Amino acid sequence: MADAEPDKPDRDELLASIYDELRRASARMLRREVSYLTLQPTEIVNEAVMRAMNLDRMAWNDRQHMFATCSRLLRQAMLDAIRKRRAAKRQMPTLGLMIEDAGPPIDVERLDAALHRLEELSPELAKIVELRFFVGLTVEEIAAVTGQSDRTVKRRWQTARLWLADAMAEDDD
Repeated sequence: MADAEPDKPDRDELLASIYDELRRASARMLRREVSYLTLQPTEIVNEAVMRAMNLDRMAWNDRQHMFATCSRLLRQAMLDAIRKRRAAKRQMPTLGLMIEDAGPPIDVERLDAALHRLEELSPELAKIVELRFFVGLTVEEIAAVTGQSDRTVKRRWQTARLWLADAMAEDDD
């Protein structure tokens, strides 16, 4: 690995600084009706960290940038585990929708597809959903990570929830 620029943080230091937070987020995520995965939080976090380490050309700006990227990788690692389990068992994976714990369980892959569509419209809203649903951060934690006020995050979270509910209802038609 090339030496890091003096003003740029080292990738390994950044990973070490967020590892425990990612592990806690992974544990929260797995507690949400994902018991059929039989994964440990450490397994998903280690997979996300390995993926981050493979991003050789990525220039890590700061801890927030590393956390945002690793939250995306955590989401991908969880979805890969769900797809693998689904293929092995030929069953539809569902999660209790953390969008305020209301409604029936949903297909995580459908949620991921809707989230990709939301990301095309508003990367900011998609990031909030990713941090809230897949990583399990609270509104206050998301505000701290993104540098936004709690109130702004709450408002954007509500907007994203409504958009996803509409998008997933359209998929049912």
